[in-house]
Amino acid sequence: MEIAFSRLDERVAKFTLGGVSTSFANMFRRAMMSEVPTLAIENVRIYDNTSVLFDEMLAHRLGLIPLRTDLEHYRLRSECTCGGAGCQFCTVTYTLSAEGPKTVYSSDLIPQDPDAAPVEEKIPIIELSNNQKVVLEAQAVLGTGKEHAKWQATTACGYKNYPVITIDERCDGCGMCLEECARNVLEAADGRVRVVNGRLESCSLCKLCERACLAGGIGDEPAIHISTDPERFIFVVESDGSMPVGEIIERALQYIQKQSGDLVDVINEITGEGM
Repeated sequence: MEIAFSRLDERVAKFTLGGVSTSFANMFRRAMMSEVPTLAIENVRIYDNTSVLFDEMLAHRLGLIPLRTDLEHYRLRSECTCGGAGCQFCTVTYTLSAEGPKTVYSSDLIPQDPDAAPVEEKIPIIELSNNQKVVLEAQAVLGTGKEHAKWQATTACGYKNYPVITIDERCDGCGMCLEECARNVLEAADGRVRVVNGRLESCSLCKLCERACLAGGIGDEPAIHISTDPERFIFVVESDGSMPVGEIIERALQYIQKQSGDLVDVINEITGEGM
């Protein structure tokens, strides 16, 4: 397996994954979306709510606010030594007290642990008018995206097959394919068409260039052919800010490795090998 990054910063990663099957690429995508735990508000105790929102709607909005997550400190309640009762290692407590007129933002959520504060300060929660008030206490716990979308560490996570563009000798450089390419992947040079240097990965595989080539009357087959590499994929991953995107990728791979190891152990136990 080969991984080559073309972009890697705090929130966004773009990389090429090679030497793997489509099944593995999809498993990797699903692991990043569904198996990397993050903090999200799960329990809300409302002491006063005279706003226009029902308690349930207010709690739902709070649950969707991304929270900074340190997986070295926090653990799943099911794996915590407190037995799920809620302690400093599996639960974060937040308080909110606001009175109108004002707009209540995520920055009004005061965390017990400053390192578990909301990712963004200006996420609007509710607008309070005169004499309206909200007072509550909330608890955030670790969970995974397969349980609920509020625990997804990614806002975008997808891949596409790596494009392969072949231009044969019949190309006469008419330029009709250039006019159809919306992503400027092709250019004319020396009486022929070629791929612009560094633009191959931008190809959307729409094959409009093939149709344009046929419309030019070149024959029954186009001079330009668009296909894909079956063992190479382009990934784009965006973090919601709860943790760096590099950590999401690393923990997804660790999950796949652990699941594979567990499967090998089960097979060995069934077949009697390794005993």
